[in-house]
Amino acid sequence: MSDREFKSTPVLTTGMPPGVPYIVGNEAAERFSYYGMKTILVGFMTKHLLDSTGQLAVMSETDATECYHWFVFANYLIPVFGSILADVWWGKYKTILWLSLVYCLGHVALAVDETRIGLFVGLFLIALGSGGIKPCVSAHVGDQFGKANEHLLKRVYDWFYFAINFGSFFSTLLTPVLLNHPQYGPKWAFGVPAVFMGLATLVFWLGRYKYAHIPPRGVGFLRDAMKPEGIRILLRIGLIVSFIAVFWSVSDQTGSKWVLQAERMDRHFLGVEWDSQQLQAANPILVMIFVPLFSYVVYPVFARFVIVKPLGKMSVGFFLTVLAFGLSGWMELQLQAGHTLNIGWQLFGYVLMTAAEVLIYGTSLEFCYSQAPPSMKSLVMGLNVLSVSIGNLFTALVNRCINWSPAFSHFMDGANYYWFFTGVALVAACLFVIVAWTYKEQTFLQDAPSEL
Repeated sequence: MSDREFKSTPVLTTGMPPGVPYIVGNEAAERFSYYGMKTILVGFMTKHLLDSTGQLAVMSETDATECYHWFVFANYLIPVFGSILADVWWGKYKTILWLSLVYCLGHVALAVDETRIGLFVGLFLIALGSGGIKPCVSAHVGDQFGKANEHLLKRVYDWFYFAINFGSFFSTLLTPVLLNHPQYGPKWAFGVPAVFMGLATLVFWLGRYKYAHIPPRGVGFLRDAMKPEGIRILLRIGLIVSFIAVFWSVSDQTGSKWVLQAERMDRHFLGVEWDSQQLQAANPILVMIFVPLFSYVVYPVFARFVIVKPLGKMSVGFFLTVLAFGLSGWMELQLQAGHTLNIGWQLFGYVLMTAAEVLIYGTSLEFCYSQAPPSMKSLVMGLNVLSVSIGNLFTALVNRCINWSPAFSHFMDGANYYWFFTGVALVAACLFVIVAWTYKEQTFLQDAPSEL
């Protein structure tokens, strides 16, 4: 079938567009694959990694932390190039479909080769595939809406975000069990996410005639982006993105430093002894609770007294981030002093950090899409995703400095590591309040004029 047979504009409806269930279903399966793999990365690198002879050749905790954050950095840097590929040449649909196949190959590489070669090849392909489709999928959701049903855009992004965490919750519980089970191990732990990525690709393809396929802009996209108005929009949104990067620098350490911290805690909770990697499942289940709670209860209640704006929500999220990582610093002090801490303390940290994530990241999806002109939707969503990359680059470089410099390593020892990042988050939170107060919003949707 040729592209001319696809719809090129949003369906005229006041209800939910017909392509949305396929996109949301694809996102749930894709996120199962990504978070299932990501959850066990540090555990795999520190406990299961082999050399070419089949002998254990594991990484140190600092090296594994650094490698983990370099991967996340690459995974969220590539979206900028994926968005350009979609907006200039392929369009969002083709970009998502073809890079999803690359993504599948990355999972297969991890499943079949447990050495550093398999690790690096697999992570490179996953970063290329997953990173390339990220901004396109979130922009593709918004492309399905026009003026007649724009009132549903916030709700669909909430459910899109819910799907992300629905998929990641189950994989976060399952893959650590597979990794540590003597009859399964890394091949199954990475193989199951590979199957789900294949399923995600199939679901997305099945919905191809339900979508609005917004055609690529070609060089017109670059002309729009380089116009004075385009540059102004990119700089304004880029400023917001720079603050979101600080959140991710702190938040994504739940998959590295918090996992390693949990190894030294009493993990008996609610009658179960939890694996230190499984605790990350607290994040997606809390998101699934908080998204409807915030959307249908918290925001409407506050709206009776104040105007609830996106940047206001994000401001609150930044201060919750400070509290969450500050709590982990306090826990580290207790552990250093020889006290036994129950994992319930870290779960409380997840409550704070997840509430912050819903307020910051969940809000930023709708905010960045609505603030971008039609010709720049993927690019701006790519900038939003880039915030994760920048944040993890900062974390990786800090850990690299700890490896390189004995003086810096001494300075960052123990709880000081957590206090350092808590301080960075506090400075960002205070500055963001000032930016949010002065920012002037401007909304664009797909059936608005295509030129700036």
